[in-house]
Amino acid sequence: MKKFPLIAVLAVVTALVSCQRTVPEYQETQYLFGTLVDFTIRGVETQQAQSAVAAVTLDFQRMHRDWHAWKPGELSRLNQQLPDGEFHRVSPFLLPLIRQAKKLSEQSDDLFNPAIGRLIALWGFHSDELPVGPPPPRGEIDALVKQNPRMEDIIIKDGELRSSNPAVSFDFGGFAKGAALDMAIKRLQQMGVKNAIVNAGGDLNVIGTHGERPWRVGIRHPQGQGVIAAVELASGEVIYTSGNYERYREYEGRRFTHIIDPRTGMPVEHIASATVIDTNGAKADAAATALTVAGPREWYRIAKRMQLKYVMLVDENGRIYMNPAMAKRVEFTSEIPQPPFISEPL
Repeated sequence: MKKFPLIAVLAVVTALVSCQRTVPEYQETQYLFGTLVDFTIRGVETQQAQSAVAAVTLDFQRMHRDWHAWKPGELSRLNQQLPDGEFHRVSPFLLPLIRQAKKLSEQSDDLFNPAIGRLIALWGFHSDELPVGPPPPRGEIDALVKQNPRMEDIIIKDGELRSSNPAVSFDFGGFAKGAALDMAIKRLQQMGVKNAIVNAGGDLNVIGTHGERPWRVGIRHPQGQGVIAAVELASGEVIYTSGNYERYREYEGRRFTHIIDPRTGMPVEHIASATVIDTNGAKADAAATALTVAGPREWYRIAKRMQLKYVMLVDENGRIYMNPAMAKRVEFTSEIPQPPFISEPL
């Protein structure tokens, strides 16, 4: 799963219930998806909170297994089958994710393209460890780009799926975490939780409030320590950031980010981070990836195409780009090198 901590929760949380407090607050941390997942739950007793987190953890374990692009599970088996062009049955657990990926890819003009798993693998990012050594030969990159794998190549019928393009290989690292957190919030609500924040490596979903105020989170500075801005989230909102500096391949002093432009097969260079606030984690996750690929010249077009409401980007020089609605919400907490570029309304 992609993404590393880019959001810092500013609210102070406690792990145990204080006997002097009238509103219980519970916190637990699990290691899932290759990153730390923090649960903060308010307003229920400790045992209920623990049971809710345990249920979500079981869901996450299945997601990590069956949505994984290269480790043994349903998705990796499907990737092995796709080149034959035949229909293959897909479970009700995986098929909705594929449908959602197909829709989001179309909305992003294929800048979010989870069909380029082979390109991601070629760059060495199908591993828990950072790749080392020189980048792959340009000829191999160009050959995969020429085959143009897209989610549009996927045909779904009666619970079965096939690909018309043998180059298609799924990698849902660009949005599976968002889909997982959407499901986690639903599970918590089913178990009676009304106020919670689930933070998976810096991408987070919230419900309810933190006491008498909204949940307040910080957006980590992509070019330094600490946070660059803070924002309050209403119940049901999510915030996701895609960054090109946390996971990378480094060779001879040059860093190649894990975020690949499907049009060129090369890692993006022009955006340090892209942040999206939405009410759907999967959409926000995919949109942050697409906006990172779009860069300073195309981000507005893609944001408008995906019907986004709140967007902020930081380029490699520290320049900030925002739409007016986002500019009204963020509060900068550190010095920025120049005034933000504020776009036309989305």
